[in-house]
Amino acid sequence: MAANGLGLGNLGLDWIGNGLTRLTDEAERLLNETTLRVAITGLSRSGKTVFITSLIANMLAMGRGRDTLPALSRMMREGGEERRIRSVRLEPAGTQALDWFDAADKLRDLAGASPHWPPRTSDLASASLTLTVERGGTFGTWLPPRRVRLELLDYPGEWLLDLPLLDQGHAEWSAATLDLLRRPPRAAIAGDFLHFLNSLDANAPAEEAVARRGFMLYREMLTAARDRLGLRWLQPGRFLVPGPKGDSPMMWFFPLPGQGSPSPGSLRELLARRFDAYRDDMRESYFDPWFARFDRQVVLVDALGALCAGEGAFEDARHAVEQIARAYDARSRSRWLPGFSTLKRVAFVASKADYAPDVQRPAFEDLFRAMVGGGDGGRMVNHLAVSALRCTEEGETRPGEPPVVYGVPMGEQRRRPFRPGHIPSVPPPPGDPFWRRPYFELPVFRPPVIDPDGREGMPQIGMDRLLAWLLEDAL
Repeated sequence: MAANGLGLGNLGLDWIGNGLTRLTDEAERLLNETTLRVAITGLSRSGKTVFITSLIANMLAMGRGRDTLPALSRMMREGGEERRIRSVRLEPAGTQALDWFDAADKLRDLAGASPHWPPRTSDLASASLTLTVERGGTFGTWLPPRRVRLELLDYPGEWLLDLPLLDQGHAEWSAATLDLLRRPPRAAIAGDFLHFLNSLDANAPAEEAVARRGFMLYREMLTAARDRLGLRWLQPGRFLVPGPKGDSPMMWFFPLPGQGSPSPGSLRELLARRFDAYRDDMRESYFDPWFARFDRQVVLVDALGALCAGEGAFEDARHAVEQIARAYDARSRSRWLPGFSTLKRVAFVASKADYAPDVQRPAFEDLFRAMVGGGDGGRMVNHLAVSALRCTEEGETRPGEPPVVYGVPMGEQRRRPFRPGHIPSVPPPPGDPFWRRPYFELPVFRPPVIDPDGREGMPQIGMDRLLAWLLEDAL
């Protein structure tokens, strides 16, 4: 009996000891650990995958003592404080349900014997960094360092364009979409779809073959708008990037004109039901569970590519960014997404700043700020021009010659000059002579020679300024 009593006593002491250990660990975590959830997305061709790879590589190199992000280092020393990031650790994949963003694999793509750009994002993915940060102030040396955990969420920018759909019905969306299709530049590629639409009776009985045919024609038109015209305002986003669910039947809809309530069993009624199912699925599977968790949001835009593609592409990109900014503002107080208001900082980022010569980058950033425009509903919003991986070098020019940068086009071995031409500091108005210059696509330059292990980080422009602003209140 005594032995049994002693055993039970030891068990009780162990239980109490384990409980105290857990309480102590939890108290230490609450005092010394901060978690920031940063969502990163971008409109088509904005370089989001490379951006996230650069963020991770440069933070890891900074944790090893490399000065890869000088503006972030300066921010840490402001006010006479001698704070610094002591170490940075990339957390292992663990048991998360999402895909893991494999930055090392992306870095190998960029730094291999035949360097190439990683494929675009097609689903949600995440990665986490843990920063060990020295404390500042009088008592900083007496306290243990803080841990700041950065949880990075990568998701297709095409999906973000569906955020405004959450407050629309099929009829409203159809009217706005068809108005766009009948005007330049979309009118040049929408002929087949509009011809099909004109042959339909919206109140005729629903036929699956007709619904599927309309969906496929509409999706082909969206693909051409992206690939041939460089347009960005392309809804629904999952028509172009379906994600793991693929082309499920709820996606077999398209814009169809009509007034009032659709007739039961009609084609319009079927399309409206599928639109509602798609909208509700985006809300329940994506926006509700993920947007409510974000602390910071980064939205990348290829503003220079849109500018060079001409008036139609630029205005389309501006419309897309404006709609996203309005949706953020409107939904910050929405009953559907009560946690959306946890967003503390939103950065709209113009990518490919290395394509603009140094003397033109201030104008490029001003152009982008004017392009995004609008209020922020009380949140902190910033607009910056960034190159996550610098692929060009400044070129010398004679007096009177336009500024130039040099880069090696993909598939070639020799540097070539690139002159983006005049970059205005404000968007030229419709019909301005600026838009009569020849349209062209930005060249695709080869990645520079970088360490495949990322020990020295990745050459960048503006990433340090962006991260200093994005993380300022936490660091």
